[in-house]
Amino acid sequence: MNEKMGNLSIDSENIFPIIKKWMYSDHDIFYRELVSNGCDAVTKLKKLDMMGEYELPEGFKGRIDVVLDPAEKTISIIDNGLGMTAEEVEEYITKIAFSGATDFIEKYKDKSNSDQIIGHFGLGFYSAFMVADEVHIDTLSYKEGAKPVHWECDGSTSYSIADGDKAEVGTKITLYVNEDCLEFCNEYKAREVLKKYCGFMPTEIFLSKAGDDSTETIDLEDKRDDDVVVEEIHPTVEKKDDGTEEVKGKERLKIKKRPELINDPTPLWTKTPSECTREEYLEFYRKVFQDYKEPLFWIHLNMDYPFNMKGILYFPKINMEYDSLDGTIKLYNNQVFIADNIKEVIPEFLMLLKGVIDCPDLPLNVSRSALQNDGFVAKIEEYISKKVAEKLSGMCKTEKEDYEKYWDDIAPFIKFGCLKDDKFCTKMNDYILFKNIDGKYLTLPECLETKPIDGEDEEADKTEESAEENTEETSEEAKDDEKKEKTIYYVTDPQQQSQYIAMFKASKMDAVILTHNIDMPFIQQLESKNEGIRFKRIDADVTDAMKTKTSKKAEEELAELTTKVEGIMKKVLKKDKITIKVEKLKNKKVASMLTLSEETRRMQDMMKMYAARGMDMGSFGSEGETLILNAGHPLVKYVTEHEDGENTRMICEQLYDLAKIQQAPLSADDMATFITRSNDILLMLAGEK
Repeated sequence: MNEKMGNLSIDSENIFPIIKKWMYSDHDIFYRELVSNGCDAVTKLKKLDMMGEYELPEGFKGRIDVVLDPAEKTISIIDNGLGMTAEEVEEYITKIAFSGATDFIEKYKDKSNSDQIIGHFGLGFYSAFMVADEVHIDTLSYKEGAKPVHWECDGSTSYSIADGDKAEVGTKITLYVNEDCLEFCNEYKAREVLKKYCGFMPTEIFLSKAGDDSTETIDLEDKRDDDVVVEEIHPTVEKKDDGTEEVKGKERLKIKKRPELINDPTPLWTKTPSECTREEYLEFYRKVFQDYKEPLFWIHLNMDYPFNMKGILYFPKINMEYDSLDGTIKLYNNQVFIADNIKEVIPEFLMLLKGVIDCPDLPLNVSRSALQNDGFVAKIEEYISKKVAEKLSGMCKTEKEDYEKYWDDIAPFIKFGCLKDDKFCTKMNDYILFKNIDGKYLTLPECLETKPIDGEDEEADKTEESAEENTEETSEEAKDDEKKEKTIYYVTDPQQQSQYIAMFKASKMDAVILTHNIDMPFIQQLESKNEGIRFKRIDADVTDAMKTKTSKKAEEELAELTTKVEGIMKKVLKKDKITIKVEKLKNKKVASMLTLSEETRRMQDMMKMYAARGMDMGSFGSEGETLILNAGHPLVKYVTEHEDGENTRMICEQLYDLAKIQQAPLSADDMATFITRSNDILLMLAGEK
């Protein structure tokens, strides 16, 4: 066969039903499309006036009127924009996917910017047929000598066009709504949809009901030229007892109910931050998100280059235990609502926030309900993340007191952001706050500042002090280890780990409070980002600061004692994997402590989190656990001196359980045994056993 060239053809009989039924996922979106077309018509007329190609009537004010007529089952959308001639109706309406907005922009591209022109694809008008069996257009062009035009279509590919009777410049679109969609003729439904999609469009939008005889009363000075006065209400005059007269009330008017203003044409995000007051930000938040809890603070985005984007992001106050962590970020295009929480534009961690973002440069698909795949979108997402990081770091530098006040509430946003966005994590690294065991907030660099450790216990043995030279080598090794790795201790349960906290405070050591589930993956992220930093739970080990300094001879004695006690404890506890150590602790009231290496504990936590298949959670047993016994405590001395004593077994078990209960809850069986044993000990003290 010889090569043949040709053009693809589209059968309009087939494509029209597709446009009507499937171009938009939600049928209520026809309101957005038709009203935004009206806004474009008004904007174009204003631009022609600015360019000197048309002179607006004195006192002109652009507006869109949505008029409902439930009795006639019609919806009328009326604008006072530039209107159309018969030729333009045939060009813009009957040619599917020919955009009048795009044509206008191309025609006047050298004379005017197109910031407020909403339309792009030339398909929005046909959304009317998703809800209407028939659509009429009545229009009159602004052009001198133009004649009114009437166009109608019954939902097929046929239409009729003739002279019309419209007397004023602009366009009226009348939808004869089908039986399945009569809800859109309902005033309450129409108001809901218009506020959702058109609540911030740049031209005033009014909603009214045809044949509505309702009235409202206004003060005389509030009368407008377009008000229809039904009745004048005069003040009453009353005579007093003394013969004088008193005027009560004032001149008022009963007028035909005015159409309801649906939108705010100049929303807060379109202004510069310097023009906005704190109360305006709060009022906007309450109005848009129906949330009457005051937000913590907000970020006003205002960018013109390299792309146009404006918006406001609010940091709400969240109760981590009870509130939903789902935020709402509304995306707009030229003040036209597109969707909530479009993930391609909003960084995932900022989905916890509430806010609005308006970006006219967004690459939308033809239905204006989703984004086209475009590298430009990634730049917008990166910019938003960057602005949030700049705001937070700036607050930490210049408004530290407020930043600390907000920290507990904003910490989930920041920690989640650090886990999800490497660049954000890098920017926020030095501005993350940690609350320490004294309730003070510290940045990561402040947590790493080395503090002098309390040198000697006042009760330390003089002989042991004189043996300091024998431990010089060990101290040098400790210093080398300190250079290699800096440790930050943390607490996950201040109540459960209270004894460890008390020991840290007594040793003039510090730890930070990390109580949320997100904290564990978060600190692992910080460890990977900051070389030489290591987080350890407060019960991971017993530091030198908690021990009394000992001579070499005393250390040898402790080693011998450890060997002896280890045999006794393992025999009683029946735990072969547990490590036993005897140390001389400064706090002589502490008999026993239990430590669990950070690595082992993290592994156990991970196993619990993922419930690894085929892995027995009890298989770890006491692996990684170290039981620290205080050599200076009487109970420990009793065990070492009475290996086969009558109460040795009971004391060994009690020492272990007391240590265990300071670190983690006992199992049900262990708790029952512990309570029974404690009762037996009390009975012994009372001489009853």
